[in-house]
Amino acid sequence: MPKVEFKANPSPEEIKLLVDSAISSEGMLTIFARCKVHYDGRAKSELGSGDRVIIVKPDGSFLIHQNRKREPVNWQPPGSFVTLEERDGTLVLRSVRRKPKEILEVELDEVYLVSVFRAEDYEELALTGSEAEMAEMIFENPELIEPGFKPLFREKDIGHGIVDILGRDESGNLVVLELKRRKADLHAVSQLKRYVEALKKEHPDVRGILVAPSLTSGAKKLLQKEGLEFKKVEPPKRDRSGRGRQTTLL
Repeated sequence: MPKVEFKANPSPEEIKLLVDSAISSEGMLTIFARCKVHYDGRAKSELGSGDRVIIVKPDGSFLIHQNRKREPVNWQPPGSFVTLEERDGTLVLRSVRRKPKEILEVELDEVYLVSVFRAEDYEELALTGSEAEMAEMIFENPELIEPGFKPLFREKDIGHGIVDILGRDESGNLVVLELKRRKADLHAVSQLKRYVEALKKEHPDVRGILVAPSLTSGAKKLLQKEGLEFKKVEPPKRDRSGRGRQTTLL
């Protein structure tokens, strides 16, 4: 059986065959069509005729996308039961959720393309850890920042904001760490600058280090201009049990 089957401008019989094939072989069904949408469940809704993308996944997920916005305009969750019916010459794709009872029906006025993708994907997403998990990792392994670094406080309120980690280097200088789990931008540098400037009013020697997996080019230039530092650290990865797993400094 091929990985992908598709048909452009299919006849009603070809649509039926491809939908049956997707359901029976647990393939991912995608339909590009002009359609109307009717929903009846915890509320009721009607969506007039328009061009949309319909996606039906093997787990029963049913998604209808318009040509704008990220979220589907109508959807049904995994576990829903999908069928195709013909009513008065019009094909109707029907999704039923049993508890709570919800019915989503799509009248296929004109179908431009139908495809079946028999996808094989057994991986689970490795979620990047939070900034709190980054802080915990650094407290447990301060050498990730530099030799001799000693973290003292986590989420320290200094009156001008909350510092992610406040510590001292091996020379006794106060060190402010601003943590970002993703690529750091100009806003992150501005935060760090504000904290450092506030602490310098009471402490003569204060260093500021932005800790993140990467930097935007603008953030890099601003760090250099302000005399601040950057340390590349990847956040911990969450294993399948959901607990943080330590990673090393790159």
